[in-house]
Amino acid sequence: MKRYEGLFILNTAGREDGVKEMIDRLTADIAEQGGKVETTQKMDKRPFSRVSDRRYTSGFYVNIIFQGNPDSLPALRQKFSLNDEVYRVLFTEAPVLAK
Repeated sequence: MKRYEGLFILNTAGREDGVKEMIDRLTADIAEQGGKVETTQKMDKRPFSRVSDRRYTSGFYVNIIFQGNPDSLPALRQKFSLNDEVYRVLFTEAPVLAK
């Protein structure tokens, strides 16, 4: 299993109260694919520097570090691309922790 860092931009338009529930669903989706969530960091709502769609001018940023099988990343990308709550997602390999 490898460590990954997932940067999620959530579409919270009209639902600022439900951010915790959105994050819980994201971590449940990662666990469903066999991943183990290590940490979740809420980074607050930020305006976009370049707006590609007038309906979305800002998003709630969340950083999730998890361990998972590399074969599960395409399934996670597809699942999150179909989720209306997830505006963008970026997966990168997280650095290995020093022991």
